[in-house]
Amino acid sequence: MRRLLRRSAFLLAALLSGVSMQAQAPPGPITLQQALDMARTRNPNLLSGQQHVIATRATEITAGLRQNPNFTLSGANVSLPANNPSSPYTYVGNVNRLFERGEKRRWRLDIAHATTDVTQSQYKDSERQTVLAVKQAFTQMLAAKAALKIADDNLQGYRKTVDLSKARLDAGDISATDFERIDLQLAEFESDYDTAKLNLTQSSDQLQLLLGIDKPTDTFDITGTLELPTLTAPLTQIEQQALQSRPDYLAAEQSVRLADANVKFADANGSIDPTIGGEYERVGVFNSAGFQVSIPLRIFDRNQGEKERTRYEAQSSRFAETAARNQVVNDVDQAWAGYETAISMATRYHGHYLQEATRVRDNLEFSYRHGGATLLDYLDALRDYRQTNLDALNANTQVWLAIHQLSFAAATEILP
Repeated sequence: MRRLLRRSAFLLAALLSGVSMQAQAPPGPITLQQALDMARTRNPNLLSGQQHVIATRATEITAGLRQNPNFTLSGANVSLPANNPSSPYTYVGNVNRLFERGEKRRWRLDIAHATTDVTQSQYKDSERQTVLAVKQAFTQMLAAKAALKIADDNLQGYRKTVDLSKARLDAGDISATDFERIDLQLAEFESDYDTAKLNLTQSSDQLQLLLGIDKPTDTFDITGTLELPTLTAPLTQIEQQALQSRPDYLAAEQSVRLADANVKFADANGSIDPTIGGEYERVGVFNSAGFQVSIPLRIFDRNQGEKERTRYEAQSSRFAETAARNQVVNDVDQAWAGYETAISMATRYHGHYLQEATRVRDNLEFSYRHGGATLLDYLDALRDYRQTNLDALNANTQVWLAIHQLSFAAATEILP
């Protein structure tokens, strides 16, 4: 009892400390690994799943318990005088116990162990999904920070263009209409900046929610890169890792063992369990002892229905395991295809389009300031440059999201 109380106090203290941790945001920028560690220890859904696993494991104790004996004590005529020969007092003490046959306790333990294994794998699968959500939210926040930087650079750069155009207007080099057209374009850059700032706030709030922070704060920050990584693992290796590590597939395999244990337990429940007992009896001044053996006659009910049901359930579990295996391979193949498409697109932007958009913008800006290009050409070059930078950033983001999806499909960190 004392051990149980100490364990309960420890769990309560852990939960209370977890709640207090939820209200605290990290003091400085955190990395992706730190974010994942925080989610594993603070995310309320994962904490709930951990407690469910512990609760399920407790059923193993119940499954391993043996049958309790029964004790019965009865008396008759105890209110009469003991010396009354016609109605002597009588006391009877009886002890009996049910003896299980067919290894029922063994199969109950197998069922309990298998159920715990399945529950643990299901929790691991929930953790895998939470890890994916954290990685995606972290990447989206990195992308939002980079997009805000691009929007701010574009806005500050274009404001210099507006200032220069105002000086040219005052000097009579351009018309008022041309200046107003340039000034109107500033609204688009300001709108881009406001939208990027909103996206950063929303992505930050989403990540903080996954990390178990109950109230989002503006001081929360992360650090990382969206530079294109190098992936060296081949597809066949990733598929093998997935079949070895995917918790949902492991749960399907464990469900087969659970179903087999249920079949054996149903067979065992068809056996006869005798009840054996002994008794002591005192009548007046005489003592006697006796015994009882009770054997149920299972003429009609031999657990036939459960035997048949569990066998069909076991076959169903085997089909489900095959389906889960096929799903694992399919998920990895689709994630790999998404990664190849994303990396191909990102490589094109960084190998060609970004440099070209920068050269076109710089050349047309120089030409326009010196009267060699029209206003429309310059504004078009600015739009192309802004959109190309955002597209390149989005391409990098998609590469990282594809890698996270591939790691999720394989239940293994693809990047070292």
